[in-house]
Amino acid sequence: MRSIRHAAVAAITLLLLGAATIGHAATVAVDVGHTPKHVGARGAAGGEEYAFNRALGRRLGDLLGMRGFVVIRVGGDGREIELRQRTAQAAGADLFVSIHHDSIQQAWIDAGRRGEFSGYALFVSEKNPDYSGSLRCAKTIGEQLRGAGEAPSLYHATPIAGENRPIVDELRGVHRFDDLVVLKTATMPAVLVEAGVIANPQEEVRLGKPATRERLAQAIADGITRCLQP
Repeated sequence: MRSIRHAAVAAITLLLLGAATIGHAATVAVDVGHTPKHVGARGAAGGEEYAFNRALGRRLGDLLGMRGFVVIRVGGDGREIELRQRTAQAAGADLFVSIHHDSIQQAWIDAGRRGEFSGYALFVSEKNPDYSGSLRCAKTIGEQLRGAGEAPSLYHATPIAGENRPIVDELRGVHRFDDLVVLKTATMPAVLVEAGVIANPQEEVRLGKPATRERLAQAIADGITRCLQP
């Protein structure tokens, strides 16, 4: 009888702890960049950025859900969505993370330089109402991506038209992009992740592999977890 009582108490305790965890769960908005009509960058072999974003964003959302986060999925459902609608849909989230894959300047492509560019890049905006929170999360994501064997690209800091994004943290690959709409209109900390450079032929193949996608999703999820943990 005593063991039954102990089991009942233990079960109730677990339920209460679970309820407390759910009650305090952080909410993450995972934004899949671009849409079916506006696919974003084109890979070296013609792959569409939207497809890459969708696959990585879905896996990231799944992982965060399994870790106990409340996940708001923005975009990626095959419908068109405006930039400001994205951040509006994220209302109430503790963090907005936008998933993208990168290209390079057309002049570099024309010059046959595709193979020179690879790696991830992270962007934050000083116009976001919580810039310090945005920067903190970008840094933790960058740390985890580096730990997973990824390297920051850094070419977005090149002082030319279309680039010239100041580096905030070179080691972790964090840049400022103050007027990027989804970053500056978010009402919560916001980070845009360029997971890799699909304009690079080798990088496009690598980023299309499930094992690479899993490693990236796990690293980004680890960075988010470290940033938002109490």
